[in-house]
Amino acid sequence: MATTRKTTTTARKRPAPKTAVKPAARPAAAPAKAPKPAAKPAPQKAAKPAKAPKADKPKKPKLVRDSFTIPKAEYAVLEELKARAAKAGAPSKKSEVLRAGIKALAALSDAAFAAAMSAVPAVKTGRPAKS
Repeated sequence: MATTRKTTTTARKRPAPKTAVKPAARPAAAPAKAPKPAAKPAPQKAAKPAKAPKADKPKKPKLVRDSFTIPKAEYAVLEELKARAAKAGAPSKKSEVLRAGIKALAALSDAAFAAAMSAVPAVKTGRPAKS
């Protein structure tokens, strides 16, 4: 026996509009609780020895990464200075040699510094063309 489904077209009920519900008012203040009687004091742990204050470590300077263009002849001098430092027993990196040169320039008088700067020709900035 086959059952058939009856289809009815009834209007759908719309949900009732929501009304704003105010939250319940809080009580003004909760009644204070009676203090508990003092219990046994907790056993005290052995006192730790006071730590010595840390020695003030000098903060490491913030490093800046940069790139620059330098003529091959001056780059070769930089390599010679690295070899010279290694021979003297103080192997150095290129950046250390450059920083030493900056310190040496900073120690010069204004006239000597101007003379040193005039001995350095200006170089076109940017990456060199591929050969």
